Amino acid sequence: MTKPIDLELKKAFLELQVKMVETSKKIQMIDVQIGVMKRVLHHADVTQQEISYLPPETKTYESVGRMFLLTDLKEIKQNLEKRISVLSVRTDELVENKQFLEMNLQESEDNIREMVQQKKEQGD
Repeated sequence: MTKPIDLELKKAFLELQVKMVETSKKIQMIDVQIGVMKRVLHHADVTQQEISYLPPETKTYESVGRMFLLTDLKEIKQNLEKRISVLSVRTDELVENKQFLEMNLQESEDNIREMVQQKKEQGD
């Protein structure tokens, strides 16, 4: 009678381990994405600060692929503001997603601890 329970526990334990590994990998990927977003956001902030000192009649160019187009300074500022806004929202979404995954990881760890505890209790 104890053999089927042991097999069920082992199977559940392995499933939880796999889930924990997958969740950990997802968290690592999100950390990388957040890092990239923060670097791009910082670059956009610095660019925005630098062009804020330029007089309005300054000729400015915006990169489009491998070429640069003459673009109005006002339009460049608007594009930077939009980009910063989008990056901020996306970063916030990634942080929320990471927090959710960390909660799932913690639940999985708790479940594994419970299984180990049950196994110990049954062995005694």
